[in-house]
Amino acid sequence: MGNVGLSFGSPTGGQGFDVASTVSQIVTNLQAVETPWKNQITTLQSQDTALTGIGTDLSALSTTLQSLTDFEGVLSQKEGSSSDDSVIALTNATAAAVAGTHSVVVTQLAKTFSYSSGTIHASDTLSGALTIDGQTITMSDGTVSDGNGGVIPQNDTLETLANYINSGSFGVQASVVTDSSGNTQLALVSTTSGAAGAVTIDSSQLSDTPSGSTTASGVTISQAQKGQDAQFSVDGISTTNASNTVTTAIPGVTMQLLDNSGTAVQIEITNNNSQVESTLSSFVTAYNKVIGDLNAQEGNATSGSANPLYGSATMALLQESLQLAANFTQSSGAVTTLAQLGVTASTSDDGTLTLDTGTLDSALNSNYQDVMNFFQTNGSYTSFGENLTNVLNSVGNSAPNGAIYLALQQDATQETALNANISNQEALIDTEKTQLTTELNQANFTLQEIPQQIQYVNEIYSAITGYNQNQNG
Repeated sequence: MGNVGLSFGSPTGGQGFDVASTVSQIVTNLQAVETPWKNQITTLQSQDTALTGIGTDLSALSTTLQSLTDFEGVLSQKEGSSSDDSVIALTNATAAAVAGTHSVVVTQLAKTFSYSSGTIHASDTLSGALTIDGQTITMSDGTVSDGNGGVIPQNDTLETLANYINSGSFGVQASVVTDSSGNTQLALVSTTSGAAGAVTIDSSQLSDTPSGSTTASGVTISQAQKGQDAQFSVDGISTTNASNTVTTAIPGVTMQLLDNSGTAVQIEITNNNSQVESTLSSFVTAYNKVIGDLNAQEGNATSGSANPLYGSATMALLQESLQLAANFTQSSGAVTTLAQLGVTASTSDDGTLTLDTGTLDSALNSNYQDVMNFFQTNGSYTSFGENLTNVLNSVGNSAPNGAIYLALQQDATQETALNANISNQEALIDTEKTQLTTELNQANFTLQEIPQQIQYVNEIYSAITGYNQNQNG
């Protein structure tokens, strides 16, 4: 602690001293003990900034990796095309699809059984009963009975009947169709497409009474379209499908049959190499960004002082963990290392990676499934992607055990303790300041009173002795 000087001037001059300035000097000296604490907080905050930045870049790396490890990610996608989209449209190709070309010939499109009534005006009243595949709907007394003792409290109209059919499980979808003349009729379409979708409909007990009339007439519901399966061949092998959406003929491929022209259509399935290459390139960039963050902490800042995390155990852990993960060798499969995908160490020897897209493209064309297995969890062995995911979780921001998370928590604990020390010291200084101000004000008052006290003594002396110092001094 430094010295504080007091200038009283002549002891008998009554000058006193500057109390506020004196107290301020003493407080400054008392606050000097806080300087190491404040410097340590500044250092910790610099470390926090660096750790947070590295944590953010680790999260970005995890995101790019997830695009490769996700079972519905970029590796699950295949590209496909049809030589004639007017005959066959290719709507989806999953990871299960194998790259190659297939010849498909469509000779018959699938159709769904449908049924229709004659004209029934919207305002007509329906009565009697309609039976669909053995289930009877009874219409009576302005209500629709569900056959189980319950009723629908609505007018028994065509719309009422259609709504009730659609609310149940009758094997058909009902709708009220209006033609160009404004006439309405009931349309029923089987919910099962193809030849197996036939439905038995008995409308012999159903009657229609026009609005304003008391005369009822029978309702006839007849078959409008016969259902049939689609017939086609794939690479010369004949097959059928209940609908025109075909999902099983070529593994992993969904086709929409649109025309039964009988002409051969070429379906080509290719690996989505370009998207995989782009994603892996993003992964390498994200990885290199993290390595760059770590390398930057090894030297000095522009000021010449060491960077905040220089020599940090957390930095050493991150560097070792990431380098080991990048060099991880998978125990099974045709692709077991990143190098086989064209990802190798940079010639700069700084821990960063480079990507040779030619090598990657060759690996995708020859071993696409093994590339998938390299990144995705399969249960029989630890994949590269699974191992790196675990490593990133262990070194990143993830609570409760991520290395970055723990380092930030440790810094926060230290900062809290240091700030508490500063607060306690400031409280002590405030108390000292108040006491010093009081005591020094009293001392200053005493110094300023000395000339008056001397004058008073002189006056008493003169009164006793008759000696006047002012006249004879």
